Amino acid sequence: MYKIVLDPGHGGEDPGAISLENGLREKDITLKIALYAKEFLLKNSLARVKLTRENDVFIKLRERSKIAKRFKADFFVSIHVNAGGGTGFESYIYLETKDLTLAFQQSLHNEIINTLHHQHESIPNRGLKRANYAVLRETSMPAVLTENLFIERDFELLKDEMFLKDLGEAHARGIAKFLKLETLI
Repeated sequence: MYKIVLDPGHGGEDPGAISLENGLREKDITLKIALYAKEFLLKNSLARVKLTRENDVFIKLRERSKIAKRFKADFFVSIHVNAGGGTGFESYIYLETKDLTLAFQQSLHNEIINTLHHQHESIPNRGLKRANYAVLRETSMPAVLTENLFIERDFELLKDEMFLKDLGEAHARGIAKFLKLETLI
């Protein structure tokens, strides 16, 4: 049975990105996406799923990777919302990653972008990228960080509960397809 850790970015005293337009906070959005992904995985597969946080608490970056290591996770997904005025979806893996992680990123990324394009064709695919982010660098298992749209430009979608549910379920399906958990495909 596979073990998956979902990491809703930010939390507690760290709100992450904030929309000045309407006060949306990244920490709230990422938690909802992660909870929907967890619910979908638990309902539809044999995977064990753990969240680094299940409510609005602050967890240090190093502690997030330690949670995954203690759980003996097979895969790690850190969920975020972008900032900076752009639009679209992108995903990241660590700079010096192995082929398994790249394949995991491709499966996850493709499922999410396909779901987004099914509903909103105009959402840009910003691509599969590499970065030196702590949660990617400090994990010992394949790890992907997703940046789900931009809080300033895409706030209408990001405040839509059904959209967040679809996004969470797309994360779950991307994981399931990679792991060949047939019940989710």
